[in-house]
Amino acid sequence: MSKAAAKARAQVVRLLIPAGKAAPTPPVGPALGARGVKSMDFCKEFNAKTAHIEQGVPTPTLITVQPDRTFTFVTKTPPASYFLKKAAGIEKGTGKPGHEFNGTVSLKHVYEIAKIKSTDEHMKHLPLESIARMIVGSAKSLGVRVVP
Repeated sequence: MSKAAAKARAQVVRLLIPAGKAAPTPPVGPALGARGVKSMDFCKEFNAKTAHIEQGVPTPTLITVQPDRTFTFVTKTPPASYFLKKAAGIEKGTGKPGHEFNGTVSLKHVYEIAKIKSTDEHMKHLPLESIARMIVGSAKSLGVRVVP
């Protein structure tokens, strides 16, 4: 494939941006500037779209940059680890997952998180029980104990 053909395709940029706090500083500025997109335009649109979300919540974002330097973006729900840390009341995960535990969450918390995550486009086809199992796995890797 030639360089011209490679540039003619749309490029997808995946970023984790705090809701309502997008600024043309790293990581947003360099990621979009390298593809010829004005990062300030993206930041204004992103902050307007995430205004209803609590400020600072990490929001996974897929930005599709077209060859003519226009862009579209899709925001997803925050990572499961963010919700688990918030529910357990901890700042960060353990250094030795499986051996040390930082906090605990109930099964009810896990299902609440699963309901939120089930609204994501890539998880709509999965049953709630499967999403809950994924969240239990994330909890184990964070060092959070799940109690019934």
